[in-house]
Amino acid sequence: MIEEEKEIKLPDNAYTELKEGEKYNPILLSDKKYPEVNLWTVLWGILMAVIFSAATAYSGLRFGQVFEAAIPIAIIAVGISTVAKRKSPLSENVIIQSIGASSGVIVAGAIFTLPAIYIIQEKNPDINMQINFYQIFLASLFGGFLGILFLIPFRKYFVSDMHGKYPFPEATATTEILVSGAKGGAQAKLLLISGLIGGVYDFLMTSFQLWAENISSRMFAVGEKLAMEYKFLFKMNAGSILLGTGFLIGLKYSLIICAGSLLSWWFIVPLLGQFGVTADGVLMQQLDPELIFSNYVRYIGIGGIAMAGIIGVIKSAGVIKSSFGVVFKASKSKADESQTKVLRTERDISMRIILFGFLAVALLIAIFFLTGGLQMNITQVLVGLLVIFVFAFLFTTVAATAIATVGTNPVSGMTMMTLILSSFILSAVGLQGGSGIITALIVGGIVCSALAMAGGFITDLKIGYWIGSSPYKQQSLKFLGTLVSALTVGGVILILSKTYGYTGEGSLVAPQANAMAAIIEPLMFGGETPWILYIIGAILAIVLDRIGIPALAFSLGMFIPLQLNLPLLVGGSIAWLISTRSKDEQLNKKRKEKGTLLASGLLAGGAIMGVVSAILKYANVELSAPAEWIGSMPFNLLSIVMFILLCSYLIWHSLSVKKE
Repeated sequence: MIEEEKEIKLPDNAYTELKEGEKYNPILLSDKKYPEVNLWTVLWGILMAVIFSAATAYSGLRFGQVFEAAIPIAIIAVGISTVAKRKSPLSENVIIQSIGASSGVIVAGAIFTLPAIYIIQEKNPDINMQINFYQIFLASLFGGFLGILFLIPFRKYFVSDMHGKYPFPEATATTEILVSGAKGGAQAKLLLISGLIGGVYDFLMTSFQLWAENISSRMFAVGEKLAMEYKFLFKMNAGSILLGTGFLIGLKYSLIICAGSLLSWWFIVPLLGQFGVTADGVLMQQLDPELIFSNYVRYIGIGGIAMAGIIGVIKSAGVIKSSFGVVFKASKSKADESQTKVLRTERDISMRIILFGFLAVALLIAIFFLTGGLQMNITQVLVGLLVIFVFAFLFTTVAATAIATVGTNPVSGMTMMTLILSSFILSAVGLQGGSGIITALIVGGIVCSALAMAGGFITDLKIGYWIGSSPYKQQSLKFLGTLVSALTVGGVILILSKTYGYTGEGSLVAPQANAMAAIIEPLMFGGETPWILYIIGAILAIVLDRIGIPALAFSLGMFIPLQLNLPLLVGGSIAWLISTRSKDEQLNKKRKEKGTLLASGLLAGGAIMGVVSAILKYANVELSAPAEWIGSMPFNLLSIVMFILLCSYLIWHSLSVKKE
């Protein structure tokens, strides 16, 4: 066993473009072997995949925010390896992180699309639409496998050929955590403490209902009057999950998201509330502001999200075009090349295995379509396969480029495009009504999972490139992480859907799935599609892109309810505050790093305890406070006090870092 050096650091040219003739040499030497795949890494990777699949599924369905699990998993991996005194922690931790990080991407692929079947079923109880665990599991599994297979031929282009040209923000943060392993014990302890605080805080708020989950202007008489007469409403979730998410997003993107939300809620809703008329001739002045938003304004956001996806494809046309050449070149060179002659750090799974994998996945999807209760004939199966493979290939490089550039994957916008086009195509070959909706959403779920996996996996491969891991081992074990995550997500979606539902008070928000349902329902049932609102959103997205504002983030803000966006701005503002308080840039950086650790803990702890709350509710375990307390003035005011205390903890603990 080769032991790693005690003092390790990234080379000076890790983040800069290489000069002609210059070469990047990773921390782990290419001509040496290191412990990577063993019982320790596999078991911990699987455990991380299970825990964070459950946590991110809850966070995404409950609040509309899917957090990336790579950073907290990296911190935990460093912590446990330090406690266990592993001899080669760096090489092992990359593998643990890579397996575990499958959770976030598989969750995104599943919850953005498949819950739309439940949503449409709840709105149309007379239509026979049933989805089971195996359909959710297999759609996530096949999509994840396709994302891995499509991305492998592009690994060298993104991580090596474009070295220093893409910033890879998430990969950079995760790599820094893994490399600074000497601090692992203290970091893991801090993450655990903040996770407990976030978990207990959210558990007392949501399960025991000791204080209000949302801070609303309607708790006061004047606020209720403003809401009903002027359609003006302030509403903010008081939980730890969104506060932590906002911190990690940062001030820039939280401001953009909130700007879209405020345009919807504080301008368009009041405007329609004063002058709007429904299709039935009812004055919108008589409607609740939340009803105006859900029935009208959010469709503008949907149009913006879809157009943002189209803009992303257009901007990446050059990369997509060159992708064909990359795959062809890789296939030709690998056909005659012995894999044993390739350096450990440059070796990928062979193209022969990848091509065999494509055939195997295509065959399994075809069998799934024919025997999975989808009522498809051979022609429809072939069309469905063609749609999946074409869209997954075209958008794979878009997803990877987006993650490499800004750390955000516009997968929802690209999936909406896929759904709209695939619905037209599938309906043209006879798939309509309930069976058509299920088929289109499962096709969309497979494509969405593939794109989410492609975007997330390029992060793992870049981390491995910087550190010096074996790509083929990362690629092989990614299939295992995908399998475990797909199994977990299937169970969690079923539990949450049956426990909370998607309509009525206290239901799951699931904004992306609601958007998918809103788009596909009229296409398959022949109902009225709000094209005018979609077009307004699309035009707005084009204008935003032209003036340099990220259209996807702004449009998501327009679509997601106000209470889920305002806490992001609070978290982003705290991140800006603690990283600018000192004139010493190094001190600001250390404070931001500690804040990132604390925010990750608050987010992960709150999400994990949210799953526990859902399981208890599913098991009919009642923990709620007395009915006379819920809704009272002290109940609402306590929410403000507790949220201020949570923010104070994050600020005070981050600023406690002093200059060395």
